Amino acid sequence: MTAQEILAKLVSIDSVSARSNVALTTFLADLCQTLNLRVRQFPYRDENAVEKINLIAISGSDFLSDLTVELALVGHTDTVPYDPDWTEALTLTERDGKLYGRGACDTKAYIAAALAALGTLQTKTLGRPFALIFTADEEVGLMGAKRLADLSPLRAHYSIVGEPTSLQPMRAGKGYCLAEVKVKGDEAHSAYPSFGASAIFRAGRLLTHLERIAEELHSEVHTAFDPPYTTLNVGVISGGTAKNVVAGECRFTLEWRPVPGQQSDLVLRLLNAAIKKEQENESGFTVEVQPVRSDQGFETSTDSRLVEILETTTGRRAGTVAFGTEAGQMIRLGAETVVLGPGDIRVAHRTGEFVPIEQLNHCSEILKRVIQTLCG
Repeated sequence: MTAQEILAKLVSIDSVSARSNVALTTFLADLCQTLNLRVRQFPYRDENAVEKINLIAISGSDFLSDLTVELALVGHTDTVPYDPDWTEALTLTERDGKLYGRGACDTKAYIAAALAALGTLQTKTLGRPFALIFTADEEVGLMGAKRLADLSPLRAHYSIVGEPTSLQPMRAGKGYCLAEVKVKGDEAHSAYPSFGASAIFRAGRLLTHLERIAEELHSEVHTAFDPPYTTLNVGVISGGTAKNVVAGECRFTLEWRPVPGQQSDLVLRLLNAAIKKEQENESGFTVEVQPVRSDQGFETSTDSRLVEILETTTGRRAGTVAFGTEAGQMIRLGAETVVLGPGDIRVAHRTGEFVPIEQLNHCSEILKRVIQTLCG
């Protein structure tokens, strides 16, 4: 099958994160077996009891307890939801040299390119084993990859994690962290505010601290990134029950993206210090902080063999990404990791997501050359 034919099948299978990916992994398992790969499934149920499967296919080896592969190609099977009015979301549609469909860019095109590349190789003749790793639930917190990393079913020397980078190799990425913050107050009639304490006003004071913390984070510079420092954002906030009631509670979601090398809990420590400072001024100042996600950044050296091979093969210098990827989990499995794939992250997740046909086919050639170089 060509990369475009494989992609058409992948797009036709609805694999939004909220739904099961069993149909998609069944297709992938069958295709991998036709390529003489050994397949193993790692099923689990998500927090809503929906069945999910992480899938690993390997060449030249059995699934032994000490399995180590030279190269792992990693792609996530799930997608973000799509607008019901996008009637062609599950039908790969070609227009003006582009292929449209949900997941066409992020990251089913990468998976299709990898499988098409293997279809042109004699996998039995490769001297060193490689793996295809297909994960679930990447879009909702890298959950599938984290489960695999915890299981540690294999080790890898190198890995390429598929994400839309317009085929530029990315050797480093920021982390991604979240916390839910709940500020408590005391309700009262708004005509007599002194009988209560506004959780919204208290949250406002805390947000002022966070704005200062965001500015302080600019001092730790990593010049490979744009922006070259850890970013912080409060994107969601809610509180209060009525216009004439002093708010008894205010909640907000805190997000930050740490640069590689920075501890992922730094922002939490700075936040807790700010809370303590407020409590010294007001004994009733009550805040609950619930960490939700703490993914550190990654960085692969510029002199890594994988970086050098990909720079030579693509003709492009390795860069960095600010969005979250499964690179961190592959590093936990021992791999020097680079992120690469067809398509542009700026068109991922939106209605009308697409991948250029030229990039899809070129990605397949790139991956073929890397497999031949590292595993031939």
